[in-house]
Amino acid sequence: MSQETISTGHTFQLPAQLSASIVGAVFPADRDAVATLLPAGLDPIRATRTRAALTVLAVSYDRIGEDTIDPYDEVGVLLPAVETGTRTWPYLSGLRRGVSGYVYTLPVLTEPARAFGVDIWGYPKLVADIDLRDKGRTRHATVTADGQHVLAFDGWRPPTIPARLSGYNYTVKDDQLLREQTRLSGTVGIWPRGHAELAFGEHPIGKRLATVTIDERPLYTVAADCDFEIEAGS
Repeated sequence: MSQETISTGHTFQLPAQLSASIVGAVFPADRDAVATLLPAGLDPIRATRTRAALTVLAVSYDRIGEDTIDPYDEVGVLLPAVETGTRTWPYLSGLRRGVSGYVYTLPVLTEPARAFGVDIWGYPKLVADIDLRDKGRTRHATVTADGQHVLAFDGWRPPTIPARLSGYNYTVKDDQLLREQTRLSGTVGIWPRGHAELAFGEHPIGKRLATVTIDERPLYTVAADCDFEIEAGS
């Protein structure tokens, strides 16, 4: 176990411990377009026979560390990926690796939340206005940054069961590719071909992501209410 003090003066123990409510979706996406958004050393997974994947996760955190910073919301766009040369399998890899991979953008509500991700791991966080609401089994999220619309997401929350899962994220910090092991315990649900909608806006990040052609219908939707752990990057 180690400690990291971020630019806001808050100190965290690593692995970082969080508690979160997550709703997301994994969309089949154009493989070549996804590949252009990945850093050197990573390749897209084969989510289907011909497609890669793009994942959106709308997350509400209610505990970060030992209540080290205030709760916050975030909406992340991940590109499921593996290290170059690693073989992946259609559908199986989409299921196993769909919520792991390279974190392309991670808007958050507050400056401490931004510094927490950027300073420790190099997560591409930016402070944004996030409207995250649950209505019935659907989570709605819109993100605006610098007065420009970044994205809008609606995802159906599938039923959940108790589970323990592990995964990983990739980030770039100080020009180095880092891999962060993640662990999750709580209740988790995955629903094939569930309902979700995703649209990108006029913000430069939205415009760049809009160059990736994604299927209207997701490969699956996912939800979790869980404790979440992030290791130091390596």
